[in-house]
Amino acid sequence: MSFAQIIEGTIQTLDLNFRGFTGAIASYLIPHSQGAILVECGPGSTSKALDSGLRAYGLQASDISDVLLTHIHLDHAGAAGWLARQGARIHVHPVGAPHLFNPEKLLASAARIYGDSMQTLWGDFLPVPEEYLSVHEDGEIIEIEGLRFRAIDTPGHAYHHFAYIYQDVCFSGDIGGVRVGGARHVRLPMPPPEFNLELWRESLHKLKAEYAHGAFHRIAPTHFGIFDDSDWHLRAVEQAFDKIESWILKVMPANPSTDELKDLFIQWTGERSLHYGLEPDLMGPFEAANPSWMSAYGIHRYWHKVRNAPQAAEGNLL
Repeated sequence: MSFAQIIEGTIQTLDLNFRGFTGAIASYLIPHSQGAILVECGPGSTSKALDSGLRAYGLQASDISDVLLTHIHLDHAGAAGWLARQGARIHVHPVGAPHLFNPEKLLASAARIYGDSMQTLWGDFLPVPEEYLSVHEDGEIIEIEGLRFRAIDTPGHAYHHFAYIYQDVCFSGDIGGVRVGGARHVRLPMPPPEFNLELWRESLHKLKAEYAHGAFHRIAPTHFGIFDDSDWHLRAVEQAFDKIESWILKVMPANPSTDELKDLFIQWTGERSLHYGLEPDLMGPFEAANPSWMSAYGIHRYWHKVRNAPQAAEGNLL
């Protein structure tokens, strides 16, 4: 299919083949009269796959006029600096914008989690020049060549998280959970340092209200794909909250170490997935998109810094 054959405003799902897995990280391509928009751009390590995906539609990176980021985690925003250097404007939450312009603190935080795997997993994370940053507020309409996106502030996975509503689709980033392989099963990605169950519930209620008022009918998590069953999907996210909160309240009062918690959570989340009918061959893509060990670290920090220490400040971005 060539660029001339793509209908303006339609959504094409680009699979970035992260770590060789199909359906782990998506970038959503939306053409317009002067080029195209991306919702999410993936990490620097998948920039070749992104470039290949664009070429399949008769495009190249320099044709991307705008990139809308749900948040600045490396799996969503790592290639933003590369695209900005080819002329793309990068749209981002105000809390995340300074860390795209100067990613030193962001990368140091990520390095504490991923260690020697940083470059292999994420590749290069180039700074975004300030003149290519476009910072938005909750509820703001972003209009690009006649295409309109509405930014919805949705913290809980990260403080700097937007969902975007475009036509009948909600691009939910990570706040709508992880769902791969078309499975009717949702997991919650809960990385440190900003996972906050209470804020996430508020964001979910906000999306449910948008859905109830007809603002969207389809939901498009970055991990992975566009789904027509938004009502089921949002209820599944809420059910996942209930299950995880019950598990946290059962396990965390015993004060397990991070290693103990990691083992317990990996076992529990795997058993939960199988209970809900997840095919075993989808475990790999789920873990690539949302490593269980990382969520265990997020739970540990949330319990000690937020849930079990209400007097503590909810922390900085990093």
